[in-house]
Amino acid sequence: MNRKLRRAALALTTASLALAFVTPVEAAAAEPAPRIDLKVLVVSDGGPATAAIAAALDGAGTPYTLVDLNRPDRPSLTPAFLSDTVLGRPRAKFQAVVLPNDNPFGAGSAEMAALASYEKKFAIPQVDAYTYARPEVGLAPPTDGGYSGSLDGARAQVTAEGKAGPFGYLDGAVPFEDNSPTVGESYAFAAKPLAGADFTSYVEVPLPQSQERGTIVGEYRHDGRRELVVTFVYNRHQQQYRLLARGIVDWLTQGVHLGMDRNYFAVHVDDVFAADDRWDTELNCTPGDVDCPPGQGEPRPIRMTAEDAQYAAQWATDRAFTLDMVYNGGGSVQYKAANGGSDPMAQRLIADKDRYRWVNHTYDHPYLGCVQDVSVVPWVCAKNPDGSVKYVTRSEIAAQIRDNRRWGQNAGLPLQNDELVTGEHSGLKTLPQQPEDNPNLAGALWDNGIRSLASDNSREPEQRKIGPAQTVPRYPMNVFYNAGRTAEQIDEYNWIYTRKADGGSGICETAANTTCLDAPLDPVSGYADHIVPLETRIALSHVLANDPRPHFIHQSNLAEDRIAYPVLDAVIDSYEGLFEDSTPFVNLRQKDIGAELSERAAWDAALRSGRVTAYRIGDTVTVKAPGGVRTTATMPAGTRQRLLLGSVPFGTAYAGRLSGRVSPALLQTAVTLTLPSGTAATGLSTEPAQPVAEPAGRLPAPKGVRRHVPYGEAERDPYGGAERVPNGGGERVPHGVTGRVPHGATD
Repeated sequence: MNRKLRRAALALTTASLALAFVTPVEAAAAEPAPRIDLKVLVVSDGGPATAAIAAALDGAGTPYTLVDLNRPDRPSLTPAFLSDTVLGRPRAKFQAVVLPNDNPFGAGSAEMAALASYEKKFAIPQVDAYTYARPEVGLAPPTDGGYSGSLDGARAQVTAEGKAGPFGYLDGAVPFEDNSPTVGESYAFAAKPLAGADFTSYVEVPLPQSQERGTIVGEYRHDGRRELVVTFVYNRHQQQYRLLARGIVDWLTQGVHLGMDRNYFAVHVDDVFAADDRWDTELNCTPGDVDCPPGQGEPRPIRMTAEDAQYAAQWATDRAFTLDMVYNGGGSVQYKAANGGSDPMAQRLIADKDRYRWVNHTYDHPYLGCVQDVSVVPWVCAKNPDGSVKYVTRSEIAAQIRDNRRWGQNAGLPLQNDELVTGEHSGLKTLPQQPEDNPNLAGALWDNGIRSLASDNSREPEQRKIGPAQTVPRYPMNVFYNAGRTAEQIDEYNWIYTRKADGGSGICETAANTTCLDAPLDPVSGYADHIVPLETRIALSHVLANDPRPHFIHQSNLAEDRIAYPVLDAVIDSYEGLFEDSTPFVNLRQKDIGAELSERAAWDAALRSGRVTAYRIGDTVTVKAPGGVRTTATMPAGTRQRLLLGSVPFGTAYAGRLSGRVSPALLQTAVTLTLPSGTAATGLSTEPAQPVAEPAGRLPAPKGVRRHVPYGEAERDPYGGAERVPNGGGERVPHGVTGRVPHGATD
């Protein structure tokens, strides 16, 4: 063999020996970094906990694939279902896994083994939505110094590790609901970490008859895998879950996911500068409005004073909260005509105009749907000679919008001219009397350039288009428009929500969306003891549900006894006691709320149609969405969007992360984000997973978790469009019972 051949043979032998001694870790390092698709796998057994996590993902616009274990046609969780190879690069089809418990499959399950291997190979985190405290999840059994049972009314606490980790947006306390003295609403296994286990406790509760605490949420690291272990059961409505949901999703996705979640709260004050009719505690109706027969009673209007206006401005300053003043300029003109040309209240509000946002509510607050025939109760639509419905004309509607805008401009109000709230949301369909929109409404909106039109969430929770405008559904608060005094509010509340035998109207006995009070509210303390906490919880439930829809009250509620402030203060105080400063209210004006709802709808439609592709390779995230649909995402602090040349910061800070909506940069077809250094790595592991624990078995879920128990008697579903009596939440008196459209509920 010549010298050259000997050298070649020696080199080949040396290379072969070196290759033979490459470790699995070195071999994995030589492979390309894996592609991790930004989608969550949710495996459900039909229980409330996995449904709650899926609801949070839905609300944020975070894509997921649902596998229902109860369906015989479900896909099997095989290695091919979980991963594959794309262009020579290993691909994980899911960035995270949600299981109903730590092992919902049968003994020796190949599916659980495939999941464990997948999670270990691609460093995929797993959430055990609700599981036993047992050694298989890094916890000692509850019988070993822990606790199992109800946590109704308990006050859990985020640990220092939890605040440094996924729950840093919380101030610390996690109060559990206790809405019924007779129905169990929670169940938990509070336990101590198993000796020697790599377990970090994130949320704990005091153990009964002990000075110690037991964990109910924590992270268990074992066999190269990470599990978030949750040992209490919950549903998507309960406050304790809503407080923790953001952190669960953050841990699940390692802070890198499509969609975003913020806490919104905006309050509209309707009828500003005008006066509202007053509830008559003897007649049990509102003289001057359509629920009293013609000529019955004497109207005694409620209108803010200059002192009330001054109080409102000071309150807004002290609470650092901007109210939306929804105004009727004709109200001030009428007041001046009857009071020597002076309107001190209007002068005060206008002097403080920059402390508020202002929205056009029409000049005189007329009903802009069909022409009302109020000679009967309930009112009906007037008819033309040919029998057709008689509608308010386009010119009349347009004049009301235009004249109020001009009045506001002359007063120097900082207006957005494309926003409108019609009186009583009129012009829009109103069941049962007016099942269709006023056909003249759209034209009048075009005439005035209106792009944002308020609607009543209790009637129409979904956004829709009318002419040039998109609707913005608003939540009515059960602080009645026709109550300036606490006693009036309590009296009307008792009339609606008590049985005939208890002196009430009996409406609550027949209306589908409500129940009756056990007894009438105390005429002195009933407002503070029942109505305020009820309305606070309902409003707070909307805030915690990533719901930007505004709430509305009336100027009458800022007058006389100023009954709105106890509710508003309670909402703000409750919120500030639960969240860190990094997670403030997002208080948007009406048109911006409409834009938020529209962008969500477009993003959700793109997700549903499978037209969004998103993945991560190392520290780079790539998202492709349809043209005109902006990418919605949440990323770690320090993330930047790549441009053709250079980069720009991504999103805005909220709850310790960056979130926002972006489009591809110039000459780009996809959004490309660069994650900051130190973000969790996604390298491959080639070591096999250890055998999986035995199934967790059936877990207790009390009745009050399987079906949410609302606080108080008047709430139905605090996360849907219909949460309170009547007519699903906004109307004081259900249309199906009386056919009335009371001014106070929808105005």
